[in-house]
Amino acid sequence: MLPQSFLESLVTMAEDSKWPRTASLISDAESPVGLIDIPAHKTSISETSAHLTPKAIRGALTRYSTFSYSTQESITTGLQDLGEITNPDENEAETISRITSANKPLTIALGGDNSVTYAAALGSLKDRLSSARLVTLDAHHDLRDGVSNGSPVRRLIEGGLNPKNIVQIGINDFSNSADYAKLAQDLGISVISRTALAQMGIAEACKIALGEGTGPVFVDIDVDVCDRSVVPACPAAAPGGISAFELRQAARLLAANPNVVGMDITEIDAAKDSSDGRTVRLGALLVLEMLAGFQLRFG
Repeated sequence: MLPQSFLESLVTMAEDSKWPRTASLISDAESPVGLIDIPAHKTSISETSAHLTPKAIRGALTRYSTFSYSTQESITTGLQDLGEITNPDENEAETISRITSANKPLTIALGGDNSVTYAAALGSLKDRLSSARLVTLDAHHDLRDGVSNGSPVRRLIEGGLNPKNIVQIGINDFSNSADYAKLAQDLGISVISRTALAQMGIAEACKIALGEGTGPVFVDIDVDVCDRSVVPACPAAAPGGISAFELRQAARLLAANPNVVGMDITEIDAAKDSSDGRTVRLGALLVLEMLAGFQLRFG
């Protein structure tokens, strides 16, 4: 169950014709950006109610305006609703098929736990996996054995993604084992650790991650890359992660690149959020940053 105080806040807000809310951007109308819910949670390493999160993020969009102060422009690009995947843990083929058939310049996938990255990436990258690139914002490598929210990167590599085309931003101390860190190194995955990120800044990290390549890019945003104080609904978040603002910056900067064809938002357990709904609200703001970034592609 979502916190009652959060649910009540969504229905008591005053309406204002001069304050268009971003939830109005979601419709069935044709748009270059698709929004799909992938409420996976059954294979999570730790128990989670992440399946509640896509609907919670959609609800939180009612809180925000379509106007970006930093660019002095409103978001005019709509989100074409691609619906919800039923039982996504056991139905990855449907996720892949729906995203592939939608064929959007950018698809935004709302998880769910991090296991959704595997199918969301395959659907977005289509048959171009061998030339594709993966950027993750995550405290973890996600190279574990088996099928879980700890294994999507390993599964994508086994599916044909070149590990040398993977950049992981925000990998944190004491959040990975020595064996998986060595595996990442042996595979040739590029890692920008939390410490390195603090030194270079998020803009430079995103620039490095995007590089000079021309292949399609999928971006996995595991929100537990953030400091635990700003994302209490992320079970694996640790004190000392990146700030909410850094993550928002990254979402906008990466979405502005025309090679980015898919992005996901994962690992928020809406049932564990604080009474003010801060983690779910951050998820909603990430959607808006992605849309603002997408609009930057067109000047």
